[in-house]
Amino acid sequence: MSSATDQRTGAAGADAVDEHFLEPDVELLSRAEIEAEQERRVLDLVEYAWANSGFYRDFWGATGVTPADITSIADFCEKIPLMTKDDIRAYRDRTGDSFGGLLCVPSGELTSVVTSSGTSGEPELMAEVWDEIPPIPAVCLRDMWQWGLRPGDRVIAAAGTFKNYWDTLYSAMGVVPVYVDSWIGNGERLLQTIHKYKVSYVQLVMPLVRELESLESTYDMREMLSSLKFAAFAGQPMGDALRRKVTEDWGVRIAMYTSAGDCGLAWEGTDLDGMYLWEDTILPEVIDPVSLRAVDDNEIGELVCTDFDNRVAPYIRFRSGDLVRRTRATSALGRNHSRMWVIGRMGDQLVVAGKPVVVAEIWRMLEVFPETSDALFQIVKHSTTMDRLRIRVGYAPEVTGDPIELETRIVERLESSLGVGVDLYLMTTDEIFTYCSSVAKFPRVAKK
Repeated sequence: MSSATDQRTGAAGADAVDEHFLEPDVELLSRAEIEAEQERRVLDLVEYAWANSGFYRDFWGATGVTPADITSIADFCEKIPLMTKDDIRAYRDRTGDSFGGLLCVPSGELTSVVTSSGTSGEPELMAEVWDEIPPIPAVCLRDMWQWGLRPGDRVIAAAGTFKNYWDTLYSAMGVVPVYVDSWIGNGERLLQTIHKYKVSYVQLVMPLVRELESLESTYDMREMLSSLKFAAFAGQPMGDALRRKVTEDWGVRIAMYTSAGDCGLAWEGTDLDGMYLWEDTILPEVIDPVSLRAVDDNEIGELVCTDFDNRVAPYIRFRSGDLVRRTRATSALGRNHSRMWVIGRMGDQLVVAGKPVVVAEIWRMLEVFPETSDALFQIVKHSTTMDRLRIRVGYAPEVTGDPIELETRIVERLESSLGVGVDLYLMTTDEIFTYCSSVAKFPRVAKK
């Protein structure tokens, strides 16, 4: 990823930059230009991975595919087999290779090793070589610029090295990091710091938002957060009710972002019309999870991604397990890079007592109750065939009078709308967060 990182670093330090776009020459490429560059990079990547990765030689070779068979993107999408994290784990277990055979450079050249969040299983090692900025933060430069972050702005430095070391990104942008323990459990201190130092940007996750909510009766949130140009939110979708509170009541613009198939990040633009997939860094595909064939734009399918700018341990045709809808139409911002909307995870749709139950449907029902408007819930998939819906629901104690009465109301609403029996475990928001498998992500379906 070093070449892309160097390019972004240079762009961040340029004197003359478009007011809204950090790299207009890249961000405003036509579809034809994007696709021509993708084909060139795909063909180069296949040769490179075959020469340097034990995993890909083993995995592709088992299907009889070699680089000589790939002469176009069409060949690539038809002949290169799809891969999953289970395939990487199987190679690792078989060979003892900590990096699952993906590493394409000598381990002594690595700058850092971080891990995935572990939401879908054990965290995976992610090897990196970088000079100025680690790859994951680097991919956010265009997005942060477009949301209004500029040299001289003050930002809250991300806690520790969560999902990488962000300080070098801030240095490259010329912003001023403010160091405070902003991790979970420090909501009030974070709020006071934002107000005192006139902070322009902060990264939020759901537990921190809940902590800020609990302070509404003590502080004027709009005043305390008035310096923020925007806040980023990730780890899970933010429900409509909570987003209205943050944006309308608190006056804070929210930029949502998510994983781009573990090959980067995808941020909302200020047009709030989908999350941008930077196609000079990745090749996104959307496939039918059953037939494995490509689906048309605006149809729901599974996101498959290929890393272009990761020359260290690239994911190639990686099945993310994310159900998305995407479009390649020109956006209101004039960009032609794909945009996607995340629908959910592959395992989010369940069958209970013979009836389909969808996470999004439960989300909408819980948002209408003031006590559960954050929609913190978790379906317990206790068996492959379930006769009753078993669900944990978190409530806000500060706005709840009688928890037993609330439980009765929620059960009645769920049972009447879904047509299935419901076993509900009502708990405070602090209690339900203990069921997270990741400190920042909140899985909506759990096995226990």
